[in-house]
Amino acid sequence: MENLIIAAEKYVISYLNDNLDASFVYHNLAHTQRVVGKVKELLEESPLNETEKEQLLIAAWFHDVGFTKTIEGHEQESVKIATAFLKSKHVSDANIDTISSIILATQMGYEPKNKLEGYIRDADCAHLSSKKYSDYAALLRKEWELTLGKKVTKSEWVQENITFLTKHTFYTDLASKKWEKRKGKNLANLLQDQNKIKTTTEKLKQKKAELKFKKEKLDLPDRGIETMFRVALRNHITLSDIADTKANILLSVNAIIISLVLSNLVSKLDNPTNDYLIWPTFIFALFTVVSIVLSVLATRPNVTSGKFTKEDVANKKVNLLFFGNFHKMKLNEFEWAMQEMMQDKEYLYGSLTKDLYFLGLVLNRKYKILRLTYTVFAIGIIVSVIAFAVAFEVSGIKPPIAVLPSI
Repeated sequence: MENLIIAAEKYVISYLNDNLDASFVYHNLAHTQRVVGKVKELLEESPLNETEKEQLLIAAWFHDVGFTKTIEGHEQESVKIATAFLKSKHVSDANIDTISSIILATQMGYEPKNKLEGYIRDADCAHLSSKKYSDYAALLRKEWELTLGKKVTKSEWVQENITFLTKHTFYTDLASKKWEKRKGKNLANLLQDQNKIKTTTEKLKQKKAELKFKKEKLDLPDRGIETMFRVALRNHITLSDIADTKANILLSVNAIIISLVLSNLVSKLDNPTNDYLIWPTFIFALFTVVSIVLSVLATRPNVTSGKFTKEDVANKKVNLLFFGNFHKMKLNEFEWAMQEMMQDKEYLYGSLTKDLYFLGLVLNRKYKILRLTYTVFAIGIIVSVIAFAVAFEVSGIKPPIAVLPSI
């Protein structure tokens, strides 16, 4: 018996290596050896006699050699090749018939009529419970493409595998005990893959729909709107420059005044006879310092975070046209955000409107502080002159002509 099995093994290995086309990447020698291995695994615990074991192993070796002749009906060709080999080894016709029926039991949709046929079908489908099931399935999918010209999408392939595993059943209790649990895990993995594919497909469809909607929505901006934004923004920037210039003028004037006060008046206060100048000088210096501080505040820039999130862009909460909102962001993040904005006409006009609005708020703050600065400066000059006049009047000293002009 063992000699016949060894002879069958050598014959099938040589036959498949010489005759099987390379496009059969699944139904090849490796697959045949796996099936034989699974048959041996089942036979270790099966109650079959030696003759039945021999018949089953020989059938396992020959069950797919018919692929060297044809794909459709390859089982019949396998029987012919096996019969010729067995007759050359003087095997009885009864044994040949039994082996032939076992081989024919591997046909798709066939219901086994005895244990031997059940064993061969279970061994032939043992890959369903393998940890490498996805790899074997990928090889079969590629074989379909190479031999049948049948291209199947990933979604269709996963669905076909789910259907097959759902309908499949092991015909022997031994195979069920050994392999059913792992087959269930492979089915669960396929269901997870199907959900992932559905989710990805839905996201792609949604993204395409959004892009289509944005393209339809984004028209070329009206020239009048462009001109309006351009003129308004330019006017705001011009007004901001004017405010900064005025603040700088006041800052310079007050700086000159404070330097004159420090160099001319303060040096005279050391003399006891000039005590009457202390309060007028203090008032004059105080108003000058306040004017300087207000001038600085008018031109002092605000510090912003310089960052935004994707949620801010999605919700259209960030104005990408102002550098203070993106100066700390990475270039690729800023480019992505700008692309999102430019694809949405509403977001684009909204950003321009926000830029105009916030420039207006900055101008409002600047001009309020600037107006206050001019008021303080004017009041300071008047109050200081009156204070000096009162001081000279109370002291009975005639104001020196050279002192007041220097102030």
